[in-house]
Amino acid sequence: MSAAPPIPTATYRLQFNRAFTFRDAAALVPYLASMGISHCYASPYFRARPGSTHGYDIIDHNALNPEIGSQEDYEHFVAELHRHGMGQILDIVPNHMGVMGSDNAWWLDVLESGQASQFADYFDIDWEPIKDELRGKILVPVLGDQYGNILENGELRLSFDMERGEFSIFYSQHRFPIDPGEYPRILLPRLDKLKEDLPDMHDDLLELQSIATALSHLPPRSGIDSEQKTERIREKEVQKRRLSALLARSQPILQYIDQNIQELNGVVGDPKSFDALHELIKAQAYRLAYWRVAADDINYRRFFDVNDLAALRMEEEQVFAATHGFVFNLLAQGKVDGLRLDHPDGLYDPGKYFRQLQACAPRPETVPESAGTSQHYVIIEKILANKEQLREEWPIQGTTGYDFANLVNGLFVDQSAATKMGRNYRAFIGQPIDFTLLAYGSRKLVLGLSLASELNTLANALSRIALSRRNTCDFTLNSLRRALAEIIANFPVYRTYISDEQVSAEDRFYIEQAVAAGKKKSEAGDLSIFDFIRRMLLMETDGDQSKSYRQAILRFVMKFQQVTSAVMAKGLEDTAFYRYHRLDSLNEVGGNPMRFGVGLAEFHQANQQRLAHWPDSLLSTSTHDAKRSEDVRARIDVLSEIPALFRLNAGQWRKLNRSKKRTIDGQLVPSRNDEYLLYQTLVGAWPFESLESKDWANFSHRIEQYMLKAIREAKEFTSWANPNAAYETATANFVRAVLQRGAKNHFLHQFSAFHSLIARVGMLNSLSQTLLKLTSPGVPDIYQGNELWDFSLVDPDNRRPVDYAHRREMLKHLREQADALSGDGPQFCHELLEHMHMQMKDGRIKLFLTWRTLCFRKSHGELFRQGDYMRLAVSGLHADRVCAFARTRGKQAAVIIAPRLWGTLLGQAKYSPEIEIWQDTKVQLPESPGQTYRNIFTRELVNIEPGGETQLSEVLKDFPVALLYREALG
Repeated sequence: MSAAPPIPTATYRLQFNRAFTFRDAAALVPYLASMGISHCYASPYFRARPGSTHGYDIIDHNALNPEIGSQEDYEHFVAELHRHGMGQILDIVPNHMGVMGSDNAWWLDVLESGQASQFADYFDIDWEPIKDELRGKILVPVLGDQYGNILENGELRLSFDMERGEFSIFYSQHRFPIDPGEYPRILLPRLDKLKEDLPDMHDDLLELQSIATALSHLPPRSGIDSEQKTERIREKEVQKRRLSALLARSQPILQYIDQNIQELNGVVGDPKSFDALHELIKAQAYRLAYWRVAADDINYRRFFDVNDLAALRMEEEQVFAATHGFVFNLLAQGKVDGLRLDHPDGLYDPGKYFRQLQACAPRPETVPESAGTSQHYVIIEKILANKEQLREEWPIQGTTGYDFANLVNGLFVDQSAATKMGRNYRAFIGQPIDFTLLAYGSRKLVLGLSLASELNTLANALSRIALSRRNTCDFTLNSLRRALAEIIANFPVYRTYISDEQVSAEDRFYIEQAVAAGKKKSEAGDLSIFDFIRRMLLMETDGDQSKSYRQAILRFVMKFQQVTSAVMAKGLEDTAFYRYHRLDSLNEVGGNPMRFGVGLAEFHQANQQRLAHWPDSLLSTSTHDAKRSEDVRARIDVLSEIPALFRLNAGQWRKLNRSKKRTIDGQLVPSRNDEYLLYQTLVGAWPFESLESKDWANFSHRIEQYMLKAIREAKEFTSWANPNAAYETATANFVRAVLQRGAKNHFLHQFSAFHSLIARVGMLNSLSQTLLKLTSPGVPDIYQGNELWDFSLVDPDNRRPVDYAHRREMLKHLREQADALSGDGPQFCHELLEHMHMQMKDGRIKLFLTWRTLCFRKSHGELFRQGDYMRLAVSGLHADRVCAFARTRGKQAAVIIAPRLWGTLLGQAKYSPEIEIWQDTKVQLPESPGQTYRNIFTRELVNIEPGGETQLSEVLKDFPVALLYREALG
């Protein structure tokens, strides 16, 4: 079997964990191959924290996750892929690792030895923070209460590992190694007592004293050169082995150490008994702290605000080498064909990393030398804000597709309803909301709460720069901090990409825009501080060419860029998007709720630009990070077509459910804003099953859990950091009451009737959206399970197990039925449509469309990868409701026709061959003298009028979308 092509035809995202293993994936390969998938798109599967459901908390970059399978299991999976002519794209995590617990060897070594650890430079740790008590230490915010309370409750326990000769402090599942240089605190107390049991010159006693002396003379944790560091690393391990051997053979010494440990561990109720343990902990390279102090004092960079994900210094050569060896071997062996890079905006210098990756990754034998710098297929999880463009100089193939997901979803939003939907929202919640101000306030909120320590670090670095020059030394730390907060809160994109003192025109524009906006909002008396920060961010040194000065500015700028991306993600995606609900289908990662829909011209222009610049970028509609699945958004979009009807119904629902609310502190709970989110969530996620289904309880629980996450993310009445039990309980009770089955619950029956229209139109939206994704320039991706209807919400809801047995069986029957009815394609399509209306829940029609289109695309790979893109003219009454384009290459042509805004087009009717809706609407086909077109879904020849047009009433009479293929006569 020949190797899989370097550029995928279509990918299928799989979420690996202990419930979905390599063996499970291998069994799925024949199904994916028969559907037309060329590459599995695998979530991270290197060794992660035990029980990880996502794989992003990696603890070892050089080993497979044993919970997912053995090396043999992995080889079987790869062999199955190759046997079916498929490959795989692997999601890797260069930005951070999982820490805490007791299983990350690098992190544990840093905790043990601090700056003297061989891995001290691997993690992005500020060893010189502003607080003196943390100099040379790591703040570890892991405790569930104040440190003193945890200590005196006996929850911090000293223990000894006989096999390794190591002492550690344990707290719950967390291990904190003791610095071997501090072992004498444990080995030597009560030595006189030991001498009562052993003579002064006893070999075991002498050995214990010798070990303690050697450990006390270890080089210190800081202020040492490389030779001393090497000596310390070597000697501490030698002394650990000596100690292990000694305690293994000497029962008196073992009993003595056990007694010392027991006394150090103190007695609950006697606070003074913990003094010695406290002093031992104080002497370590870490400070154990209450988790709440992390926001202000944490001195290692995290993945956003997640304490147990510590950032790596990937800009360091040794870190890059240590984390990429295994994946490079997989690339060299042809087991992995491309990479997806998680959160590259968190890297110190993303552009440099991309170049290093392409330069260092081994070239597979199947890739020719002429492949250039981008020898590997690499896509990045980059979120493009506003009209931001991907940097063309990066040696990558594109993004993971958030940009396309928002683009194509926008086609199904009625732009003319923006004002009406805004009025609906204001009327329901009783107040106007300015999203621009809301987003700004949300970014300032996270800067003041969860990311305050990052802001402190930036302000400290900038203060040192300011103090070094007489013209800026009067800028105080607090004034710098406030000005930085304003600039970051007003930043228009996730980050800039300044490096090596190079400032692009785009970066200059974004910085000047943010500084100007920050200055305008600032209440500072001296606004010249903004001019100073602007100069620093643009690397303008005012003629000062001092190397140390320039380097200090560059380090500040690079750190600043890492912070803005985290603030944007936490402030916009994880706060503002949960507070603003005009139309929730627009609140998607990479989306802009103020951009109410996308016009046809904008959609076609974006497709043409992608073909010209990023033809191999991924096209996604659902992802593991999506706020809502593609089918949930497709339903919510329908509300934009019926704003008056939605307003009427939402008002009635509020009245029906008012009695289900609870009054807390004079306010009805949940708030009207949260209630509005709930109704849109139900519109999107409402199941096809009847209210009497045994699955109803599961659906109710899913909605309850979603609302809990949503209100915590919003941070208005409750939050992850400060849960408001009363508000959360009242909201949960409201959801349960709203969804409680019974004759007295009039809301359920009224909502179900309203939703029947939403469901029909939502399915048609989904079919059009799917066809557009599978045929637009780029590489289409299907998130696991979404080849059928999928009404998942944000994680962890979208990581529920997928019923692949059902999908395999359904595709098998589809293929058999399609083959049996090959001479009567329209009749088969009629049956699919009827089945869609009668048995909506199985999604057979969506699978049929996906299978047919992907197989066609796979057999016409060059047409879709290299073919031109042509917007087709549509005329007639409903011209604006049709997205039509052609992909052409030589004599080949594929015409894609995808209707949109189905709601007002159909009204209360169901789509069927008997209904006439298109009237005089026509599509102009590409010139095709001597040729004709065939519809790949119905298999019928297309009737073409003399002017080269075709009537939509003919093309779409049997199936709601069309893919026409031009073929030569004879």
